[in-house]
Amino acid sequence: MFLKVNDIDLWYEVKGTGHPFILLHGNSVTHEIFDVLMEELSKKFTVYAIDSRDHGKSTKTNKLSYDMMTEDVAAFINKLNLEKPLLYGLSDGGNVGLLVASKYPDLLSGMIISGANTSPEGVNKIWYILFKIIYFIFRQDKHRMVLEEPHITQDDLRKINIPVLVLAGEERKEFVKEEDTKFIAENIPDSTLKILENESHISYVVHSPKLYKIIEPFIERIIAS
Repeated sequence: MFLKVNDIDLWYEVKGTGHPFILLHGNSVTHEIFDVLMEELSKKFTVYAIDSRDHGKSTKTNKLSYDMMTEDVAAFINKLNLEKPLLYGLSDGGNVGLLVASKYPDLLSGMIISGANTSPEGVNKIWYILFKIIYFIFRQDKHRMVLEEPHITQDDLRKINIPVLVLAGEERKEFVKEEDTKFIAENIPDSTLKILENESHISYVVHSPKLYKIIEPFIERIIAS
């Protein structure tokens, strides 16, 4: 279904009952990557899986930025009157989650991020070069964004006042440099870091039953507190 926020239509799928739980996908994919995770979460939560602007069925836009996507998510939460949702974000979705939690510290109750980065310099060189090539060929703003954004500072991270589980694949397979992942975890006051052996940037997330088992202890702790 669609929800109008910030003059665009965001497509989202909703399933289950219980405490709200938002899922944010990464660059150039859609909410459909969360089919397996959504099935598991919906047994305990009302799950909202969103197509970000310029992705999936949501409105196609000429300009795209993490700040725009952050405001979309905040507006989505407020318009649906979601009370302190949990949030999971993969890659770009993780970047947006960090910005939401930093800019709106009272909006969420807890968050899990996978493969987020604080700046373009946080992306492993081979991936950065690949996105340069992709942008040169297709000239899409979603690819340009990876080359120029985000700009999440130490001060931004220290403003996050909710529990956060920080996930990433092992360094040699990961989109993001391990040093940047550790920087995120070290500067969020209440964070837990897990580097997942034998996993890549998306291997444990996309259509995978692994992710729920990884995050279940964390989300059970948040709900119980």
